[in-house]
Amino acid sequence: MSATPSAHSARNASIGMTCAVFGALGFAMKAIFIKLAYAHGVDAETLLALRMGYALPFFIGMGVAVALRNPITLSRRDIGMLFLLGVLGYYLASYLDFLGLKYITAALERITLFIYPTLVVVLSAIFLRKPLTRPAVVALAICYAGAILAFAHDLGQPHGDEVMKGTLLVLGSALSYALYIMLSGEEVGRLGSTRVAAWATGFACLLSLTQFVAIRPLVSIVEQPWQVHALSLAMAVFSTVLPIWLTSEAIRRLGAGPASMVGTLGPVITILLGWLILGESLGALQIVGAALVIYGVSRIPKAGKA
Repeated sequence: MSATPSAHSARNASIGMTCAVFGALGFAMKAIFIKLAYAHGVDAETLLALRMGYALPFFIGMGVAVALRNPITLSRRDIGMLFLLGVLGYYLASYLDFLGLKYITAALERITLFIYPTLVVVLSAIFLRKPLTRPAVVALAICYAGAILAFAHDLGQPHGDEVMKGTLLVLGSALSYALYIMLSGEEVGRLGSTRVAAWATGFACLLSLTQFVAIRPLVSIVEQPWQVHALSLAMAVFSTVLPIWLTSEAIRRLGAGPASMVGTLGPVITILLGWLILGESLGALQIVGAALVIYGVSRIPKAGKA
């Protein structure tokens, strides 16, 4: 006997929720993998090249699959925009993030990155003339107050003088990703999210590998400890390729709103993992700050509709 429509809908929602949770977990693990790799003496450029190098075959496969399923001829403008999106969303954002994690905790990195939706709102108001409503301004204020509290917590820890440098680098990463989100809407609408992700990440992978070859001897890749290669592969699979696919699948099954709400688990997961795995401090300011950031970000879609 075939399942009833309600049973099928419930199963579809259950699968979507599972995808959203594991997608959030994968993204949350990225900073943990990076910090663990840094403990073995690898630099940001080499680690980024390893991550992107291991991820590239998966994204090529993704691009080939979508091209076979739904062939589209890309114009020069399309390719140029996909290259720009790759630079902003996956190369520059990743590079600044890797650099920042040299100086700050995984928890502060995740909280800082998580404010990128607020930057999208601000940039849209500045460049696209989208009005800022009063509820949106309140949501922004709550979010930034939380980020300041989390920053203050880390500023009081050992090596607090490096916190400002690291936070600014990760803030630059969030800004770069916000620009990607703001500019990608039209391309995603015309070309599809999978095609845009495959091409943009593919370009980012090639840029990261080119950067490495230009500034580091190729043999240094081989000389890296096996732990660095293992962590880079894990990061490529579990914190890059799979979360992108899982989040896309969650959005397809649940819708963008519910899927994004599950994504708010990310900072909480990273804070807990940083405490459990990396031995990072866990204080009241950090917890309250994270809660305010999550609440502020979650209010932005509702504020935008006010």
